[in-house]
Amino acid sequence: MLSNNEFISFEEFVKMDNSTEDSLEYIEGQIYLQASPSTVHQRISVNLTGEFRNYFKKTKCELFHAPFDIILENEEDKYPNKLIPDISVICDKNGLNEKNYVGVPTLIVEILSPSNQSHDLVTKMNLYQRFGVREYWIVNPKLKSIQIYSLNEEGFYNQVGVYKNSDIVNSFIFEGLSISSEDIF
Repeated sequence: MLSNNEFISFEEFVKMDNSTEDSLEYIEGQIYLQASPSTVHQRISVNLTGEFRNYFKKTKCELFHAPFDIILENEEDKYPNKLIPDISVICDKNGLNEKNYVGVPTLIVEILSPSNQSHDLVTKMNLYQRFGVREYWIVNPKLKSIQIYSLNEEGFYNQVGVYKNSDIVNSFIFEGLSISSEDIF
């Protein structure tokens, strides 16, 4: 986190974001610096993106990978939130524009890095749940595991699968989206 628990307006954040080459996220008035991904992180991202592309090219949904900004906002929040998920699947394209997506992706994948685990496992997970991201995949390169969470009827995440080794990873909401763990890691 960059802002030392000081809240920064979204306008101030946009100025800062536009004046740097760093990848910055803005969550509930706080700025977070995204670390550069490792080689292992990039391999996993490329592998998942390829598998997802093969599946989603036959659907109305569209696939985006980092760096691509997702803006989550609602009337209850003082500031919008800007996130840079590793992979986003967008099925409602109404909020898609030239620079980002303003809306809620249907599926988000985050690949853990040693420097951002709590950010992805707590901060972002809570935000994705609150805004209604229907499925959230957390990929752990160190453990070679994938946890999948799906929103229940009450709007809370249930863990619907943990996959590792040679398991077949199955999406809970996208029928037929099945990927061998070996093809990911």
